[in-house]
Amino acid sequence: MIAFATPLGNTSWKLGYRSLKSVIYFQSTTSSHPRKLTIRPSIQPWLPFVQNQKTVDHPSHLTSSFSSPMMTLGDGAESSTGTSSSNVRQPVQSLQKLIALTFYIGCWYAANILFNIYNKRVLKVFPLFATVTLVQFLMGSLVGLALWISGLHRFQKASLEDLKKIYPLALSHLIGNVLTNVSLRQVAVSFTHTIKAAEPFFSVALSKLFIPGTAYTIWVYLSLIPIVGGVTLASISEVSFNWIGFLTAMASNVAFQSRNVLSKKFMKGVQFDNLNLFAYISILSFVTMLPFTLLLEAGRWREMASVATHIGSEGCTIPVLLLRIAIAGFLHFLYNQFSYVVLKRVNPVTHSVGNTMKRVAVIVSSVIVFKNQVTLLNKIGTAIAIAGVAIYSQVKNISTKKKEKIE
Repeated sequence: MIAFATPLGNTSWKLGYRSLKSVIYFQSTTSSHPRKLTIRPSIQPWLPFVQNQKTVDHPSHLTSSFSSPMMTLGDGAESSTGTSSSNVRQPVQSLQKLIALTFYIGCWYAANILFNIYNKRVLKVFPLFATVTLVQFLMGSLVGLALWISGLHRFQKASLEDLKKIYPLALSHLIGNVLTNVSLRQVAVSFTHTIKAAEPFFSVALSKLFIPGTAYTIWVYLSLIPIVGGVTLASISEVSFNWIGFLTAMASNVAFQSRNVLSKKFMKGVQFDNLNLFAYISILSFVTMLPFTLLLEAGRWREMASVATHIGSEGCTIPVLLLRIAIAGFLHFLYNQFSYVVLKRVNPVTHSVGNTMKRVAVIVSSVIVFKNQVTLLNKIGTAIAIAGVAIYSQVKNISTKKKEKIE
C-alpha cells in the first residue's frame, strides 16, 4: 500500500492510499478537520459496468497528522518535477486509453458475433422464439438486479412517472427483439443483418413522421439510395430468402428505430445511465412478455425440448439447451453495454462507423461458421448497403455540425 497527499489549494489537501484492490481519497477543507473519505475500486477502468463509490463522513481512524505534502501517485496530481512529469505521463495515459478502447471494441464485436451464433444455433433446434426472447430479457433483468443488490453499480430509483415514460421504449424493444429472432429462425444470419443495414432509412422516415420540425439536407436523403438499393439487390439474390424472414427483419428495423424516436420524444427530464435504463427496459419487457409466452408457447415447452435434444448435437440435453439460451441472453446484455461503453469514449460518428464495421464482422463470421451459400450479387448488394450506411453517418454528422453553428 502506498500513502500520498495532494495539495488542493491554500487551505485544503487530499490524502490517499493506493493498493491493488482500491484507491482511497481523503479530502479536507482545513488541515485539522477531516471531512470526507471516498473509496473508488481500482478495477473500475477495466469493469466499465461497475460504478460504485462509497462515502464515509468524519472517519475517526484518519487524522490530519499528514501536514507535509508528499509526492502523489494519485490521478490528476503533479509530482515535484512539475509540468515535465505531466508531459511524460500524457503519452502513457493516451496509450492506456487507446488500449482500453481497443479492448472494449473487441468485447463489443465479440459479444455481438457470439450472440448471433448462439442465438441462431438455439433457434434452429428450438423454434419457440417468444421463449428465447423472454430468456434474453430475463438475463438482462437478472444482471441488472445483481449489480444493484451487490452495490457494484449505483441504483437509480425510477418513479411511476419515469416508468410510464420508459415503457414505450421497452415495448418497442420487446417487439424489435421478437421480430429479429423470428427472422433469424427463418433466414441466414448474414441476410438478417443485411436487411437491418436499412435502419437509417427508417430512422429518417420515422423522425419526419413523429418529430415535428425534423429536417434533413439533400445529402442525407441521397445517402439513403445506396442503402435501399444494396438491400434490394442482396434480397433478390439471397439463397435463403423467404418472405417471413424478410418482412420480420424489416419490421424489426421499424421497431428499433421507433425506440430511438420515442426516447427523444418521451425521455425528456428522465436521467438514467445506460445500465440502469437497460435494466428497467429489460424488466418491463420481461414482465410484458411473460403472460404472452405462457399463453402461446408454455404448452409446447416439453415437446419442443424433446425434439431439440433429439435433432441437436450429441449431449444436447434439456439443461444444456437451457444453458445455451441463457448464454445467448447474457451475450445480448454484454454487447448492448459494451456498445454504450465505446460510445462514451468516442464521438457519435466514430461509433456509427464502428457499428457499421461490426455488422460486417457479424455477416462475415456467420457465413464462415454456418457455411451459407452467398452469390456474387448478394455480396455486391451487401457491400453497397454497408457503404451507404457509412456515407449516411458521415453526411448526417456534417449536416448536424452545420445546424449547430447556425444556431
